[in-house]
Amino acid sequence: MRSRYSAFVLNNDKYIYKSWSKTTRPSKKSLKQNQSNEWLGLTIVRTEQGTLFDSEGVVEFIARFNAEGKEQQLHEVSRFIRENGKWVYLDGEY
Repeated sequence: MRSRYSAFVLNNDKYIYKSWSKTTRPSKKSLKQNQSNEWLGLTIVRTEQGTLFDSEGVVEFIARFNAEGKEQQLHEVSRFIRENGKWVYLDGEY
């Protein structure tokens, strides 16, 4: 989760794309269109599973950002799965 947040901060759409499940990820083009936010901080609220021995995990987080001069936050419960031995983002609920 933290590495994906860092990728959003750095506008590293290549990493965001690669760390998204092949079954749910958007197109590369659409990722490039969403780079206008200034990210301000990440708070991990809770985690479930996601250890070395798990195949699924959950991360609840709050990411603060500035969009069009207004501070906002994204509060999401994200699901991660292992694909080819690597953790990838599957989906989330706001």
